[in-house]
Amino acid sequence: MSTPIEIKPEEIEKKFSACCGGSKQDDIISPDEIRTQVQVYYADRALNAKSCCSGDPGGEALYNPDLLEDLPKDISDFSLGCGDPITLAHLQEGETVLDLGSGGGLDCFLAARQVGPGGNVIGIDMTSEMLSRACLAAERLGLSNVEFRQGYLESMPVESAGVDVVISNCVINLSPDKSKVFAEMFRVLKPGGRVSLSDIVANGELPEAVKKSMEAWGACIAGALQRDEYIRGLQDAGFVDVRIHAKDDSGVVLDKLPTKTLFSGAITARKP
Repeated sequence: MSTPIEIKPEEIEKKFSACCGGSKQDDIISPDEIRTQVQVYYADRALNAKSCCSGDPGGEALYNPDLLEDLPKDISDFSLGCGDPITLAHLQEGETVLDLGSGGGLDCFLAARQVGPGGNVIGIDMTSEMLSRACLAAERLGLSNVEFRQGYLESMPVESAGVDVVISNCVINLSPDKSKVFAEMFRVLKPGGRVSLSDIVANGELPEAVKKSMEAWGACIAGALQRDEYIRGLQDAGFVDVRIHAKDDSGVVLDKLPTKTLFSGAITARKP
């Protein structure tokens, strides 16, 4: 597995302060501006087959190769994530899985294999170009237990209490209103349902220039919650057994990470 993403504060501040079309430091960025920037950013990647997040790692850098077996390379290589929520979720046959920000569909396709023909996988994304790419890929793979829906994570087009597992891969950090996302996750899950997320998390306050940069929002940086904020947000929504670990199998302890470090977090929680 990949090691935590360690970005020194002076490096991210230099990259995103007052450049590349970023906002002025005293500007207030509206939720609509953030959504528009994110849509433009990911529409470009959908059309130009670019991965994202920390050096464009691609699927092979994030997943056990066994998960990607027999997938066409253009599908397995198109990863917009920062981790592996599939292995973390321990999916079972017959479960219904909801993927938040499904992008090109890779995590949906991996989940569909594990839940089997008796299960169901729903992908939500707000970007039309991503949805088109995902639907074409699903058709190529002949998957009948996967569907994609257009919508915002703050108002999911999914019925209440109908999902066994919510997964997401480096997307919740892009939302301008994460409390609504957490509340929606809780709403759509069945009692006893669980959450399996990979997301960029901050271990300390990010520089103001970064938090107010439009480019940094699209790059999965500006919207990263601090670890304690992430835990508190899920708990406030009603979740229990909330855990966040650095995505590293070498035993990295969160409390020992440098402050103002961004890391790829493996996040789990449960609906009572």
